[in-house]
Amino acid sequence: MNNGDMIARLLITAVLAGCIGFERERHGRAAGLRTHLLVAVGSCLIMLTALDLMVQLTGRVNVDPTRMAAQVVSGIGFLGAGTIMRFRASVRGLTTAASLWAVAGIGLAVGSGFVSGAGAATLIILVALFGFSRLERHLRKDWYKTLVVETAISSDHLVQLRRALADYDVEIRDLEVKPSGQPDVSILQLDLKLVSSQDEDRVLSEVAKLAGVQRARWT
Repeated sequence: MNNGDMIARLLITAVLAGCIGFERERHGRAAGLRTHLLVAVGSCLIMLTALDLMVQLTGRVNVDPTRMAAQVVSGIGFLGAGTIMRFRASVRGLTTAASLWAVAGIGLAVGSGFVSGAGAATLIILVALFGFSRLERHLRKDWYKTLVVETAISSDHLVQLRRALADYDVEIRDLEVKPSGQPDVSILQLDLKLVSSQDEDRVLSEVAKLAGVQRARWT
């Protein structure tokens, strides 16, 4: 393998992984364009290194290039785990962790010369990330969201809030009260389960109109 081939494979990896990282970047994920690109290019470099060592040491030492690749597959789990966060009643970052693991595989595939497989995998992953989000919205029955409400705390206000949520069959999974820094005003952080994502705007509008509520927003 000459230098031109190695550089071409690294660049192809960067382009393919960059496409996937771009989708994560658009959604504001911690592991975005740069992270995906670095993971994939690093994986490609490790695969190229293993192949180069196999060529250099042929006849002297038995070198198995798949052993270095196996270390990438197992080691990427640590990076993927770092993107998964438990946020109160929900877990976030699973899709980003999966995409990082996938781009590591793309890097290994391109590094080994299996460019057609890497390209096909990239296309499938992009379709899943860009296109399947709407399908998920259609298929999913329960939606979990966190609502932050700045309001005056009293028994009457809490009863009104519960009634407004009950009108849309919204279930309160968890509730945390935080100080706002303003007298007689607190911040309510509610983990909710909604029947439909289409109710998000209506629920927010109803809560914002309640007496004592200064501001309401989804996080």
